Amino acid sequence: MPLTAFDHVNIRTTKLDEMIAWYGAVLDLHPGRRPPFAFDGAWLYLGETAVIHLVVCPDPCAPGEALSLEHFAFRAKGMADIRARLTEKGVPYTIDPVPGFPVVQINLNDPEGNHIHIDFDAAEAEAA
Repeated sequence: MPLTAFDHVNIRTTKLDEMIAWYGAVLDLHPGRRPPFAFDGAWLYLGETAVIHLVVCPDPCAPGEALSLEHFAFRAKGMADIRARLTEKGVPYTIDPVPGFPVVQINLNDPEGNHIHIDFDAAEAEAA
């Protein structure tokens, strides 16, 4: 059975409202419909797809529920617009070419410190 698509990432957080606001302001992802689970959280949507599931973890998290994730990534167009938005929102980021591939990444962190990269065609970076 070959994989057909990426579905979502699940992130534990102690800062639900801050995370919802940050993902909305910085990456234009917004909360939407979510099943009535017995635990608090939010689903953040890219268009019609819930790509980030936030789950509230008490502060501090219970053993075995640590806040940890190395990274997740998005593919995008409009590098100049995204850079302008990050700068406007005061979000620190780096721009990093991927050695041997025609990809340039913008690397940043959300309020919980999770690493995110946004991948662009290298030609877009050269034009910026």
